[in-house]
Amino acid sequence: MCPYDLGLAGGVQQLTIELVDRLGRSGHDAWLVGPGHREGARSVGSTVRIRANASSVPVALGPKVGTRVRKALTGADVVHIHEPLIPHVSWAALRTSIPKVLTFHADAPGWARALYRRLDRPIGRAMRSSVVTAVSPVAAASVPLRWGPVDVIPNALDVAAYFQNRERTESRVTFLGRDDPRKGLDVVLRAWPAVRAAHPRAELVVIGGVRSEGPEGVRFVGRVDESTKRDLLASTSVHVAPNIRGESFGIVVVEAMAAGAAVIASDIPAFVDVMGGTGVHVPVGDAPALAAAIVDLLGDRARAAAVGEAGRRRAQEFDWSKVTERYVSAYERAVG
Repeated sequence: MCPYDLGLAGGVQQLTIELVDRLGRSGHDAWLVGPGHREGARSVGSTVRIRANASSVPVALGPKVGTRVRKALTGADVVHIHEPLIPHVSWAALRTSIPKVLTFHADAPGWARALYRRLDRPIGRAMRSSVVTAVSPVAAASVPLRWGPVDVIPNALDVAAYFQNRERTESRVTFLGRDDPRKGLDVVLRAWPAVRAAHPRAELVVIGGVRSEGPEGVRFVGRVDESTKRDLLASTSVHVAPNIRGESFGIVVVEAMAAGAAVIASDIPAFVDVMGGTGVHVPVGDAPALAAAIVDLLGDRARAAAVGEAGRRRAQEFDWSKVTERYVSAYERAVG
């Protein structure tokens, strides 16, 4: 179960879509439930956008959601609820008697953690009777101890699909993400003039976010399909992830690592954990430091290649072949 619009791009949507596919390949009868429209999924209604975690999220609200959720879950032995505290889809699933696995994705802000404590009376029993997981130590730290223990099962991707043994475009830098303030696009755009001054042929390709104009040498390609995204990441020399806050994992970082790009990321805890010492970190929001790190890697192709290869090896830890087995084990514990 995904509480966010299945017809829109997002990390939770991507994980749930791919997990259902992987479970099916393993012989399990799995189906996807959520709001919005996606072929093959069981929809529980349309969505509206609400503000949360310095971003906006598309969720389903209204009195009919509960009825639709219960109908969509008919026949399930276990329900895997991603982001179990997001209204109203996840709330409705929590109220069913079906065995549950719960996955927390977010680095919850202080107000949300306080809300979790206040919610203990109405939902604490459901939490304590479920198998609780989180995608990273950062996300796990948001879960009240009395709901635990929390099993950390990371986000995953098909690592082999991202690596292409090809020549990289010299001086190409990529950014992948929405144009939300916390994703850090403003940081890299502020850094870019200094990069161009040192490397006049440098090109910044912005995947996802779109603006009408930017500094010289910046190309906005907007939302692209998976194949195009992988091609761009495989052709890049350096990938930047200057996110400011609110990240609990960093799937875009792992995608770039899997593609073999040299990754420069902000030093937020989630990115430090995911990269495992394989990339370059800069202070949060520090555009001059980001510019200097990009200039250094673009000027040293051997070092950039070594950083990219280390990241590619690290990305193997997040391959679906390992993660699917861990979720199946969680389902078996929940049913048992």
